[in-house]
This record gives sequence, C-alpha cells and structure tokens, in this order.
Amino acid sequence: MKYDLLIIGGGSAAFAAALKAAGLGSKRIGIIENGLVGGTCVNRGCIPSKSLLRAGEIFYYSGRSGYKGIHLRGRLDLPAIIRQKDRLVKELRKKKYLDILKAIPQIELIRGKAEFVAPDEIKIGQKRIGAEKFIIATGARPAVPEIPGIDKVPYLTSTEALNLTKIPRSITIIGGRFTALEFAQIFRHFGADVTVLQRSDSIVPEEEEDISEEMKNLLIGEGIRIYTGVKVLGVDKRRDKIFTHAEVSGKFRKIVSDSLMMATGITPNTVLHPEIAGVQLDGKGFVIVDDAMKTTASHVWAAGDVSGKMPLVTVAGHQGSIAGENSLTGSQKTADYLTVPHTIFTSPQIASVGLTEREAEAKGIKCTCRELSMEYVPRAKAVHDTRGLIKMVVEAETGRVLGVHILSQEASEVIHQGVLILRNRMTVQEVAEKIDVYPTMSEMIKLCAQSFFKDIEMLSCCAE
Repeated sequence: MKYDLLIIGGGSAAFAAALKAAGLGSKRIGIIENGLVGGTCVNRGCIPSKSLLRAGEIFYYSGRSGYKGIHLRGRLDLPAIIRQKDRLVKELRKKKYLDILKAIPQIELIRGKAEFVAPDEIKIGQKRIGAEKFIIATGARPAVPEIPGIDKVPYLTSTEALNLTKIPRSITIIGGRFTALEFAQIFRHFGADVTVLQRSDSIVPEEEEDISEEMKNLLIGEGIRIYTGVKVLGVDKRRDKIFTHAEVSGKFRKIVSDSLMMATGITPNTVLHPEIAGVQLDGKGFVIVDDAMKTTASHVWAAGDVSGKMPLVTVAGHQGSIAGENSLTGSQKTADYLTVPHTIFTSPQIASVGLTEREAEAKGIKCTCRELSMEYVPRAKAVHDTRGLIKMVVEAETGRVLGVHILSQEASEVIHQGVLILRNRMTVQEVAEKIDVYPTMSEMIKLCAQSFFKDIEMLSCCAE
C-alpha cells in the first residue's frame, strides 16, 4: 500500500496535519496509532487534569471563599468525580477525533506500532506500508530520572495520578514545574499531606521571579511543603511507607510519605528507528527539526512534543498544521513561538506570553517593567480574592510591550489580551488608553499599563 502522507501518531499534532493535508487535496492519508486516539491532551493531560483541578477547587475553597457569611462543609466522593472525568474524556475523544475520521474518507486510521524499515517504508506487525511523505507525531511520555532505588518503589506519573479513586494520606512529588504544582494542589485540595521537591532554586523557574516566589508562598499557605535546591539521593520502601532521601541546601532530609509521584518532565516517543529514514535525534531523543518542522530527511517532518519545542497542545496543533502544509506544498511556513501564551492551572493561575525581564536582558534589550498587585484590581477586591500580581515588560526605547506575566484568578482568560497586544506590537501608552469593562479581571492589563505613567493609588475608578 502506498500513501501520499503517513502520519505516525494519533494526537493533536497528527490530526492537525491530517486535516490540513486533506484540505489541500491529498487523496490518501494514513494516521498510525498504537494506543488511544487523541494523544496526551484529551486522554491523560489537559482535559482530565483540569477537570480534577476544578473539582478540587470547589471542594477546598467552598469553606474558604473569603465571604464572611458563607459557611459550607463539603463531602467528597472521589470515585464519582473520576467517573465523570472519564465520561468527559470519552466524549471528547469521540467528538474531536473518532467522528472526524468518519467524516473525512481520505484519512485512514491504521492501528499498530510503526517502525521504519526503509527510508520510504514502515512496518506495522507483519504489514509493510509505503508513502511519499512522512510526519512523525508520536508525542512524549512522563520522564522518570535515574534515582537510586526507583526501580524498587511504586510511584505515580501524571497518567496514573489521574485515575486514583482514593487519595493517599500523604504524597511526595519530585519536580516543581507545571505538572508538579497542578497535582500538588489536586492532592492537597482533596485532603492529602503534600511535599514538593524541586531541583532548581525556585519553582517554575522559567516564570518571572516574583511570580514564582509569590506562587510558592501561596502554596505553602495552603499547607504544601516546598523544598527547592534539592538533590534527590535515593528512595526506598519500608512496610507501607516510602522514604525519599534528599540533600536540601547542604543538609540531609528524609521525607516519609504513603505515595510518591514523579513530575520531572517528558521524554520523547522515538523508538521507531527513525535513523533508517535519515532522521536524526538530539541528545535527549527528540527529533531534530528546523523552523518549518522538517527533519534531517528531506521527505520527513515532525510535529508536537516529539520535536522538543514548546510542550503545549496548542503548539502541537500549530506545528502539525505547518508540517501538513509544508510536506505537501513544499512551502516553508514557520511557527511564531514568541506570541504563544501558556498557563499553569493552579489556583491562582500563572499565565504568560512574550519575554520575561530576564529574557529581554539576555537579548540585549533595554527594558522597563512594572508590577501591580491584585489589590489594585477592583474586580479582585469585589470577589475577595486579591492573590497575585501582574508584570509587564516594555522596551524602553520604543515603549513596545514585550511580555505580559500574570498570577491571578482567571489569568488563563486575561492573557489573551497580552497575545493581541504583542501580535499588534502595541505600545504601553496604547494599552493604557484602551477602555475595558468595569469591573473585570481583564482590567488588570490597563491598570498595569497606566502604572508606567501614573500612581494607581491616586486614580478613581475608571479614571484615565
């Protein structure tokens, strides 16, 4: 069998590539998937984790709303929450993936594990399939570092943690980026005793330093123990307890818990002998691609987490579309990563787009910055939740906004303003002059921009 395009993988990047190729007139497209169609986001990432995060927030904050006259006591039925999450995942997998396959006849789903046996041929079981062009979109899986004793101790990754029907009394989470923090709150909000061990000197070290520090303080305030600058020395299990041995700021610590979770990044799914097709991998196993998503083989592209770029489902879909178009038309369309927003769905949320102050300075850009506490945002005051801050990074010479970074409730919604501001190369003066609905969390963008020119404490509501 010969295809115009064979796509190895069945997640967001793969489907975006297939839809683009079909729209451009490709007659025969194959999607090869060995597991669940839909990839990480639908099955074991974005959708199920955000469902559980929201459930945990409702349960935990129902008695901590900030309203003096509300006294609620929740009752938790975790198995029912998990069943509801599973129904949602199944529904979205069907509507967003399986139903699409039925509606577009030139896209064929091929079940099985693929591996290259020739530059233009792959093998699935005993069957060999050829194609003119290939796209590798096999994604990634949770990484587990080589820690002494880890092979003898039961542990969770994000995949298993999403399916627990009983919350452990205590859990140690190794890692301190978005996966670690989201699950730390899920477990804590459902009643677990949580300890986070982060190798770097700060949690979410890619974020603005003040946002990282404030988020750490807020999590500690909820009872989550956080250690940074940690070197994990080993783990072992004695009876029903797991012992994590670590060095923290030069001192030895022994953390005892009922469960252990690894939240230490991702590793690519590239066990398909891509070198046979002339595809090179980097030192971590990710497929090497250029800005047009082309690999080192002229007839092979790659997209999504397997490419080692930004591990976001939105980026995977964008890359898949680019790879699908470039593979068929020969064009050199590229992705713009500078204006891609991201969010960590903790409570409050962290959301960011563009350059941080540190990144701007590393590029030799002279910038000026302002921070604004949520205490100055009327909507935050009105709903009695003033946790967090917003920071805006501005190029000093031109006044152009280079980055927007938020820690607040609804930050994931507000950050889209930042995307449009950056894409349209707006100046901070232009942002300060726009009119927002009052009172909204979105107003924080204008207020922060106004702080470059005025004392916010001396402004009445909606004053310019």
